[in-house]
Amino acid sequence: MALIQANDSTFNELLTQNDKVVVKYYADWCGSCKLFAPKFRRLSDEDRFNKVAFLDINAEQNPEARKIAGVNNLPFFAVFSKGELLKGEATSKEENVVAMIESLQ
Repeated sequence: MALIQANDSTFNELLTQNDKVVVKYYADWCGSCKLFAPKFRRLSDEDRFNKVAFLDINAEQNPEARKIAGVNNLPFFAVFSKGELLKGEATSKEENVVAMIESLQ
């Protein structure tokens, strides 16, 4: 599934339209966020995750979406199932993000 750029006005709608969602919260100044971006894009293209929606959201510009997941550091990843937050974690380790996504399967 393609990477979806989300914001406060589209976030809740995207959560309800998709049963399984993983969100990457980032900021333009965040070096670790920039380094993780190509990994997140690659994961979004993997066949094993084709039923998961991948959202990218700027945490600084979207306080409502940030508050829903309890973002406390960047990059921050959150997984949602049927609109409900299952887990959120500040990490830059790919294996942690993969484990979060796999928990949706």
